[in-house]
Amino acid sequence: MVAVGVDACRQGWVAVAHQPDAPLWGVLLTDLAELPDAIPDAAGVGVDIPIGLLDDRQRAADVAARQTLGPRRSSVFATPVRSALRAPTHAAASARSRELTGQGISQQAYALREKILQAEAWVPTTSLPVWEVHPEVSFAELAGHPATASKRTWAGTYERLQALRAAGIEIDRLGVAGERAAPDDVVDAALAAWSAHRLLTGRGRSLPDPPEHDPATGRPIAIWV
Repeated sequence: MVAVGVDACRQGWVAVAHQPDAPLWGVLLTDLAELPDAIPDAAGVGVDIPIGLLDDRQRAADVAARQTLGPRRSSVFATPVRSALRAPTHAAASARSRELTGQGISQQAYALREKILQAEAWVPTTSLPVWEVHPEVSFAELAGHPATASKRTWAGTYERLQALRAAGIEIDRLGVAGERAAPDDVVDAALAAWSAHRLLTGRGRSLPDPPEHDPATGRPIAIWV
């Protein structure tokens, strides 16, 4: 059973495939729609990107994830409402968000708009089970506590690699994906794959439990781990 973890990166997306007792292998994607052809044995996918949007309020999934992470809660940004993401500029998006929710949106959240909208368009077209995951939440579940160092430091990278290794997940060079993707993006994708494997084997859970639902699509809105 091949579980896939996907993280947004500068080149598009880095995807790693996890199969028990085998090293991870990875690919770079320009579009999520390429994933089934790039990893034809994929059984399920964990994606580090918001999947499911609301129209007028903050998602309970983001609130629950921040509560779970405690000192690392700043790693979870508030997912903008749907119409704000479709605004053509950050200023317009922030104004729309304030109109609907009373709060603006960060530059970081708006910068991910194309990736979020791409995921929203792709998920209903694939036959694969797809779960939204968050690598910091996945690490906290794997290690039993939130990370103690930023993923962009060597201490943080080492901490995450050690936790993955203890779970039987070794990251090799990953070919082109390893040569071009940033180290923290690769590690995030590996943590997403760990969560995807848990979910495929019926051991995962959702934040919140039960999930909210997207009013436009009816799909669950949750961060899965």
